[in-house]
Amino acid sequence: MLPCLSETLTLPCSFADDVAHCADAGCLGMEVWLTKLEQHLEKHSLPDTRRLLSDRNLALAAAAYQGGLLISQGEERKAHYDHFRKRLDICQQLGIPTLIVVADFAGNVDQTTLARAVVSLTQAAQWAEGSGTRLALEFRGKSAFCSSLDTALALINQTGAANVGLNFDVFHYYTGPSKFEDLGLLSVDRLAHVQLSDLAGVPRELAADADRILPGDGDFQIKPLLDHFRSLGYAGWVSVELMNPTLWLADPKQVTEVAFTSLRKILGLTATSAAGAEHTH
Repeated sequence: MLPCLSETLTLPCSFADDVAHCADAGCLGMEVWLTKLEQHLEKHSLPDTRRLLSDRNLALAAAAYQGGLLISQGEERKAHYDHFRKRLDICQQLGIPTLIVVADFAGNVDQTTLARAVVSLTQAAQWAEGSGTRLALEFRGKSAFCSSLDTALALINQTGAANVGLNFDVFHYYTGPSKFEDLGLLSVDRLAHVQLSDLAGVPRELAADADRILPGDGDFQIKPLLDHFRSLGYAGWVSVELMNPTLWLADPKQVTEVAFTSLRKILGLTATSAAGAEHTH
């Protein structure tokens, strides 16, 4: 599996700063926070951005995240899809293979809403296919619907689209209603991206994104999950994704280095093997 770091670790930093911090830490993959990248592209061209990444030998592993696609209607839906298509173009231009889509269901969900979501995700997959991009649907543990692994996989499978997979966020797996046996429903062709974090000293029912800590420092049983992914044959990107305001106050260079060290440790990689794995990807 290939280690990468999410830009959420250092959210106040710019895209260019994150590129530098990742590369300086020896991590050759970065999970993009799309708002940062869009802000960067307001002042820098795509060729200049490609050159920046090439100069630092950094790959963009995935882009997070796109919302509003599944159940929006009317003008709201048009606005979300216009933004989505622009983001697909950015992904294509910068070689970002995977775009994370959030299953942001709100309020009561009935069969009509569910059917609309399937149609919308199928349509989004068709747009993404034209850009050579894979969509990774993220379930969220506290959502009104699609809060569990099994429901997310059912929604993905109903699209029949080969370029739609799952974004497996360990935080949402553990803090939501997912069960261990749900892992049996997961196949390697449906596992598109993996995000790691941990939790300590907070009841899962009360856990918020701000409570996330580095993987391996808390109570989540992460290694058995990684072993399961390996047994499926997953060899894709695994990121550290935190939205912890305490980390945002720290030295971003140091945060990046510590996060990459924790990721390598939990993946069982040395600095040399991590770099070698990324180069062969």
